[in-house]
Amino acid sequence: MKYRRPFFECCFVPLLLAGVSLLGGCGRNKGGTREMAYVSAPQAFLRDQVAAVYNKAGTVKNGEAVQVLGRDRRFARVRTSSGAEGWLEQRYLISQQTYDAFQKLTEQSRDEPVQATAVAHSQSNIHLQPLRDAEHLYQIDQGAKVSLLKRASSEKMLSGGQARVSAGKEGAAPLTPPPLEDWWLVRDEPGHVGWVLGRMLDVDVPLEIAQYSEGQRLVASFVLDHVGDGDRQVPQYLVLFTENKDGMPFDYNQVRVFTWNVKRHRYETAYRERNLNGVLPVTVSHENFDKEGDLPFFVVRVKDDAGNVTERKYKLNTPIVRRVLAPGAEKEVANPSGVARHRSSVVRKKRH
Repeated sequence: MKYRRPFFECCFVPLLLAGVSLLGGCGRNKGGTREMAYVSAPQAFLRDQVAAVYNKAGTVKNGEAVQVLGRDRRFARVRTSSGAEGWLEQRYLISQQTYDAFQKLTEQSRDEPVQATAVAHSQSNIHLQPLRDAEHLYQIDQGAKVSLLKRASSEKMLSGGQARVSAGKEGAAPLTPPPLEDWWLVRDEPGHVGWVLGRMLDVDVPLEIAQYSEGQRLVASFVLDHVGDGDRQVPQYLVLFTENKDGMPFDYNQVRVFTWNVKRHRYETAYRERNLNGVLPVTVSHENFDKEGDLPFFVVRVKDDAGNVTERKYKLNTPIVRRVLAPGAEKEVANPSGVARHRSSVVRKKRH
């Protein structure tokens, strides 16, 4: 007589095996790689429970990696590298994917030339993109210095994350374009790279030079060389200026060279050029110019009406700044104000 398994045995055994397999999978996840996240707040406390009344179970700081053990509404249970466990608000965490994107941005910007050093006048977030609602990870403290790499502009956002545009009739285009705000791609002292709101930064130049801004905004500065004045070496500067408002179509529209007068012990303008459609980056270096010897030079990039970018090279033989022209190009003679004569005449013709 052939044995038949009872009905409950036919159903129960496969279910039991499936359960064992599922439990085995959970066990492997527990012992395997867990979700990682990174703390974006300057500092935060871990809670021992998700409740109005709680005890502090630990502390985490900006940029710290934590292991995510679980999630509950607005909170995530995490474990730090020191083994402390507790609940942390999820808004203080960014994902591994975002962290990797910051690492990629840092690597891509490794060779970006520094355009200036700036000082943060308040604590600011470092964003992944030049947008207020973009992911952020690191912070720069008030008074910290950062290197400026690149400028960008984006639409100004409302607190709710919407673009601020002027209202028009329903279904019609805005009466005026939305206001823009400037951002800078920066590298902080620990080497983190990201975007910071431009109005949070001030270009770090001596007060003797900043006083010559004449209502314009300092964009960047470069030390060209040094001159001896008594027992000290005084730097001479190339400084870029722009209009004192955000969202301009150019990075800068004026360049000035400040040299040091060793007799009067003060900075003076050796060269000035206005009405430029300037594009960053600017290059500064040294070169041997035959009889003149080793001199500092700088190269500015200027965009024309068609959007083409050309380079202009200048050399400084203190206190004279001259354009370095390619062989066969039209000669330019620097006048006492430092602006090329034939360029000045062109500007006058355009104005008339």
